[in-house]
Amino acid sequence: MKLTRFALLLLFLWIALLAGLTWFVQQQLQIGTDLRLFLPSPTTPEQQLLLEEIGEGPASRVMVIALEGATPEQLADSSRSLVERLQESPYFRLVTNGEVSLDSVPDDLLSYRYLLSPTLDERALDAKYLHAELQARAQDLASPAGAFLEPWLSRDPTLELLKVMQRWQPMQEPNRLFDVWFDAKGEQALLLAQTRAAAFDPDQQRVAVDALNAEAERLAREDGVKMTFSGAGKFSVMMEERTRGEAQQLGTAATIGMIVLLLIAYRRIGSVVLSALPLASAGLAGLAAVSALFGTVHGITLAFGFTLIGVAQDYPIHLLSHRHATRTPVEVARDIWPTLATGVASTCIAYLTFLFSGVVGLAQLACFTVAGLAVAGLTTRYALPVLMAPTGRDFGDSVWLDRLWRRMERLPRPVWAGAVAIVAALAAIVLAPQPMWESDLSKLTPVPKELLIQDQALRSELGTPDVRYLLVIDAADAEYALQRLEQLDESLQALVAEDAIAGYDHAGRYLPTAEKQRQRQARLPEPATLRADVAAAVRDTPFRPDVFEPLLEDVERARHLRILTIEQLRDSPLGVSVDMLLTQHGDRTTALVTFSGVRNVAALQRFAAAAGADVTLLDTKNASETLVTHQRVKILWSLAVAAVLLAAVVTFSLRRASRVYRVLAPMALTTLLIIGILQAAGVSMTLFHLIALILAAGLGLDYALFFEHAADDPMEQRRTLHALLVCSASTLMVFALLATSTLPVLRAIGLTVSLGVVSNFVLALLLTRPSAATHVT
Repeated sequence: MKLTRFALLLLFLWIALLAGLTWFVQQQLQIGTDLRLFLPSPTTPEQQLLLEEIGEGPASRVMVIALEGATPEQLADSSRSLVERLQESPYFRLVTNGEVSLDSVPDDLLSYRYLLSPTLDERALDAKYLHAELQARAQDLASPAGAFLEPWLSRDPTLELLKVMQRWQPMQEPNRLFDVWFDAKGEQALLLAQTRAAAFDPDQQRVAVDALNAEAERLAREDGVKMTFSGAGKFSVMMEERTRGEAQQLGTAATIGMIVLLLIAYRRIGSVVLSALPLASAGLAGLAAVSALFGTVHGITLAFGFTLIGVAQDYPIHLLSHRHATRTPVEVARDIWPTLATGVASTCIAYLTFLFSGVVGLAQLACFTVAGLAVAGLTTRYALPVLMAPTGRDFGDSVWLDRLWRRMERLPRPVWAGAVAIVAALAAIVLAPQPMWESDLSKLTPVPKELLIQDQALRSELGTPDVRYLLVIDAADAEYALQRLEQLDESLQALVAEDAIAGYDHAGRYLPTAEKQRQRQARLPEPATLRADVAAAVRDTPFRPDVFEPLLEDVERARHLRILTIEQLRDSPLGVSVDMLLTQHGDRTTALVTFSGVRNVAALQRFAAAAGADVTLLDTKNASETLVTHQRVKILWSLAVAAVLLAAVVTFSLRRASRVYRVLAPMALTTLLIIGILQAAGVSMTLFHLIALILAAGLGLDYALFFEHAADDPMEQRRTLHALLVCSASTLMVFALLATSTLPVLRAIGLTVSLGVVSNFVLALLLTRPSAATHVT
């Protein structure tokens, strides 16, 4: 490294600029975790709903909890204590174990019980009905339930509130022991906890998971009870932690390996430090660009971005390896710049097309990569040479590199080998038993299979909504949506009776229409009439008429109540389910009907088809696969445009068709070979394989350009060979480490690029360099 005043000043300014970018990024950058950013923008209301349900729907927020390891009575007590503690937590919107608690109803909703209960649809609140109910209450008071009912008897002798509460319970009730939910065998007490945070918000989900873990430790310590829990939120936290943990481990290993490799290759610490400057500049420039343009950046974008920015490490390596005594570093940079600039421009163009893919996550990735690679290339060209010492080892004088180059030149280059490789790759693609593309997003999850099975088993026991099928009602407002739900309810009950579904849930089960409430309100008796009916009803019962003054007050209040609205119920802790099942989107309202235990999909489809044009049965699995397919088509079109632009850039740079062919052929053949190898290995391709293929293609282009640039100058050939050996070794090391990851996404990228590095290096050498025999002739 130079120690002149100008070089030291430039180094100081460079480091100061990096520090400034670091401060800017720390102030501006927010890391997001919503995986929906890697799905295309929805084009239909159904697709919009799908994306909302994936991250924020009722099923995605639910944690299922199981308690075991004690007697059923002890487990029931532990279940009640857990509900009490979690209900006080700010991280949960709803916690229930199936136990009906009248005390949980807010006072301002108590008088609405007559408008919410279906009792007045079938009978009048008269002396005959009251007399029958009071006789039943007299028997109840003599039973174990007496202590539970006695505080409410004077206010609600007909148990309307209890009927409302029971109506709000799941239609497919789990097994009950000691008045709380249990599994079918009676060995596990079961609970549901609904988080406030969306499923793909690991930061907020983590505090909820920590709260549950703390309760698990408490139960084990105090009651000897084992607690397990499961849900999308827990899996989201697990994925984020595993991704971060593996990224740190693999990143540390790659960094150490890179330092060791550079020290072996260049034998100077100064070279390692200098080569790190363009790489650091690339990373910070990419972060600053996405911070300024997007604000919130997905964590996957950063992980991918830093992986792709690793390509920038090749730029200073080329400069260091091409250095020699007869040319200053500035002159060397000028000599290799046309070739290097072509590689930088081509890679940037390939990723620039992602800006128009319609996928926010990929647009962020494009911004990060293009900004980073451009900065790395420009700093390598104009800043790094000024800092380099004028003298250094000339790899053109290396005897072993000369020997290796000559051996590689003598390698056979039969034309038929390329044809055989192409035919074999095409055969693998055409004959592969598995589909070429993977559209099932669930197969990309790093969550262990046994945990997914456990989660499904607990949800089945509890009868939670089936996350696959949803009935969607598009309405002008909430009242019309409730009317449509009321109209469909009888048909839904018929589906349950036919065993097509085990149960269903919708907002109409929690809140009747305004018209229905007014009808019930109109059937409430006048004060004098009700007082006379109560006096007549208490005859032949152990009750006195004056005991029921609170009942008279509540009924009179209910006669003058304003109709209960969705907004009022949403403000209540009992309205959580309504909030999830009835949502507002601009000037439209969407009502959902969720199902549990779907057994006859055809019957469900027939019901939806007959329900009307405003009713749609959404199959979330098929909808997600359709969304992924549309995404893939967009990306493939983007890549086709990128290929044309890339070829144009190379043609403009090289000017001759023969040179263009020699440079592009290795990249094209490698891409085909990678796809063929993956298909032969039984691997269906995903979005992440496509990203990796572009990276591999960029590497191949770089290798081919520099092999072709070496021409017939022996000294330049050895310098080029040294540079490409170091580049390919460093890249292969990084991505081979990624290929060992347990995370499907990282493994897909690592394996794809590792195959690409080997294939591109070999093919670039064979196809861009004529054989020794050709030289002789």
